[in-house]
Amino acid sequence: MTDRLRRAALIVLGIIWLVPVYLIVVNAAKTPEVYGATSAWMPSGFAPLLANLSDAWTQGRIADGVLSTTLYSIVSPLIAVVIGASAGFAIVVLRLRHGFAWFVVIFSASVLPMQILLVPLFQGFVAVDLYDTHLGMILVYTVISVPFSAFVMRNFFSGIAAHVFEAAVMDGATTWRIFWRIHLPMSRSALVAVFILQATMVWNDLILGLTLTHSESTRPVMPALSALQSTYGGAAMPTVLAGGLLVSVPTVVLFLITQRAFSKGLALGQF
Repeated sequence: MTDRLRRAALIVLGIIWLVPVYLIVVNAAKTPEVYGATSAWMPSGFAPLLANLSDAWTQGRIADGVLSTTLYSIVSPLIAVVIGASAGFAIVVLRLRHGFAWFVVIFSASVLPMQILLVPLFQGFVAVDLYDTHLGMILVYTVISVPFSAFVMRNFFSGIAAHVFEAAVMDGATTWRIFWRIHLPMSRSALVAVFILQATMVWNDLILGLTLTHSESTRPVMPALSALQSTYGGAAMPTVLAGGLLVSVPTVVLFLITQRAFSKGLALGQF
């Protein structure tokens, strides 16, 4: 009986989750005339969907945004995961002096709301010529991804027995070798989970992209999508919705491909 209730609850929650997806797909497949004349819940065929997808891809210059965001959402989380794992390893395994204080310092970077940091970030980026550059965006996304990575990896390394490190030291392994050859492979699932979460966060970012970029070749995909819907000269709503479908596909595919490792990492990472 309990399993049936659980299954029924999951089905209901799945349907609720799919309702917004249904609305986006149905309305992205309408012409502007039909969109304004019919209910948002009523489909009118899917013939205009490909045309709307093509318009969103070309008119909004989403292609450039996808390329830039792909770079940001791969490089920055990778660097952040390695830095976070290094911090967790030093604090937990190497028992760094005042390790908890160092952890608090690292994690405190995520305490302040991002809106408070926008003006200093903009001024600093302009001052050091990082404004509207790929390097600048990679740096800022890496920095904001490190605290969460360090938090998860610290928790994960806390669950690894201390005698693993001690045995490796007795065998003559260096600290660097122990980190790369033993602890990182053991934490593969947690690393994958953190990478996916941080890559999704970078992919969905809007506010940093709007503040720190302005050219089409550098701005992330979300600011490119938001440019489709402007007060003056914006694209029709079906085209905007089609653009939303386009930019959501990569993250959905990422979760589907790595769902097993992601679920395992969620359980092992203790977050």
